[in-house]
Amino acid sequence: MAQTLIASNRRAHYDYEIIETVEAGLVLQSSEIKSIRDNRVNLAGSYGFPSNGEMWLHNAHIAQYPYSRGENHHPLRSRKLLLRKQELRKYASAALQKGYSIVPLKLYISGHYAKITIGIGRGKRRYDKRKTVMEKERNREAKEAIKRNFQ
Repeated sequence: MAQTLIASNRRAHYDYEIIETVEAGLVLQSSEIKSIRDNRVNLAGSYGFPSNGEMWLHNAHIAQYPYSRGENHHPLRSRKLLLRKQELRKYASAALQKGYSIVPLKLYISGHYAKITIGIGRGKRRYDKRKTVMEKERNREAKEAIKRNFQ
C-alpha cells in the first residue's frame, strides 16, 4: 500500500538511541483524521505510556479541524495505540524500565488508516549526542568529497 508521510519526529533520533520499532494504529475522532490529512500534526515532545493494559500516546499535537461543525477535539488529548498483545507486553515492560521510553518516530497514512511508528528509545548522554553530530558531519564531508572526485 502507498504510504504518505505526515509528520516525523526528527529530534527523537538525536535524543534517543532507538533499539526497536513497531507500527501501531491510532484510535482517532473524525476531526482528528481530517487534521492529520491536512498535515496539521506535531510529534515533538510526545511519548507513549502504558495504562490499564493499553498503550497511550501522550502530548502529540493534532490541531483542531477549522471546518468542523460539531464538537472539535482537544489538540493534546491522549490517544490509544493499537498493538498486538505480544507487542503491547514488550513495549509496556520497556516503558517501565529506568532509562527507556516509548518514542513516536513518524506518523503516516497507509491506505485509509493513520499509522504511527513507535520505538523503544534509550536516552543519549551529552557526549553521545556530540559523537552523533560529528559522525553525521564526517559522512556528509565524505559524500561531498566523493561527489567532487567524480565530477
